Amino acid sequence: MGLKGFAEGGIASIVAGCSTHPLDLIKVRMQLQGESGPVQTNLRPALAFQTSTTVTAAPPLRVGVIGVGSRLIREEGMRALFSGVSATVLRQTLYSTTRMGLYDILKGKWTDPETKTMPLSKKLGAGFIAGAIGAAVGNPADVAMVRMQADGRLPLDQRRNYKSVLDAITQMIRREGVTSLWRGSSLTINRAMLVTSSQLASYDSVKETILEKRWLEDGLGTHVLASFAAGFVASVASNPVDVIKTRVMNMKVEAGVAPPYKGAVDCALKTVKAEGIMALYKGFVPTVSRQAPFTVVLFVTLEQVRKLFKDFDF
Repeated sequence: MGLKGFAEGGIASIVAGCSTHPLDLIKVRMQLQGESGPVQTNLRPALAFQTSTTVTAAPPLRVGVIGVGSRLIREEGMRALFSGVSATVLRQTLYSTTRMGLYDILKGKWTDPETKTMPLSKKLGAGFIAGAIGAAVGNPADVAMVRMQADGRLPLDQRRNYKSVLDAITQMIRREGVTSLWRGSSLTINRAMLVTSSQLASYDSVKETILEKRWLEDGLGTHVLASFAAGFVASVASNPVDVIKTRVMNMKVEAGVAPPYKGAVDCALKTVKAEGIMALYKGFVPTVSRQAPFTVVLFVTLEQVRKLFKDFDF
C-alpha cells in the first residue's frame, strides 16, 4: 500500500507505453483523417470546390492501418514511428502512475476484509476517481504527445517541430499561454475515467472469474486473457471521446483567427455532421491493436513488478 502501488503502476505503464507507441501514433494519424481546412487556390477544379472566400479541399481518401503506417515510414522514415515518445514517457509517469497508484489505494480501502472481494460498482467508482485525477495531472504531456505525433502530417511550413516534450511544453506556454497545457482536459478526464474504470475493473473481474472457475491457475495465461479482455472493453468505451480529444488538442489557435472548434461539443457535432457518426470510431482498429497489447504488457509487467517488490514496504 502507499507509494509502492504508484511505483509498480508507473514502471509497468512506462514499459507498456513505450512498447506500443508506434500503434498509438498511427491511431492519432487515423483519427485526424477527414478534418477539412483551407488549401492553396491553385488546385485543379476536380480536387476542390470554390466558396465566396476560400477554396476547400474535398474530403481525403480514408486510409487504413497498414496504409497509414506504410506511408508514414515511406515519407518520414522509421524513426517517425517513435515521434513524441518522450511525451509518452512523461505522460505515463504523470497520468498512469497517478491512476494506478490511486486505484490500488482505493481497492485496498474498499475491498471486503472477510471475503477479500470488491463489488464491480466500487471497482468502477475507484476507476472513475483515479482516472480523473491522473488525467488532470498528465494533461500537459497528453497535449504535447498528440501534437508531436500529428506533426508529420502537416505541410513543412506549418509543422511545430518540437524537439522534445519539454520543448513542446515550453513553446505552448510562450505562444499560447499556460492554459493551453490543459486544452481538452475535460475530454482527457472523461476518457481517462472511462479507460481506467473499464480497464482496471474488467481486468480484476475477468481475472477473479477465471480463478474462481478454476479455468487456469494464477499465472501468465490468466494475466494475458484478463488483460486482452480489459483492453477490448476499454477501447470500445473510450474511442469516441479519444477522437474528439485528439482533434481538439491538435487544433491550431492563432491570434485574431477563430479556432476550428469552440470546444468538445462543437468538435463532436462538426465531426458527425461532416463525416458521419462512425467518424467517432475512426482509428478503432489501431486503438484495439494498441490498447490490447498495451493492457497485456501493462498487467503482465505489473504482476512481475509486484513479485519483485513484494518483500519491500514503502
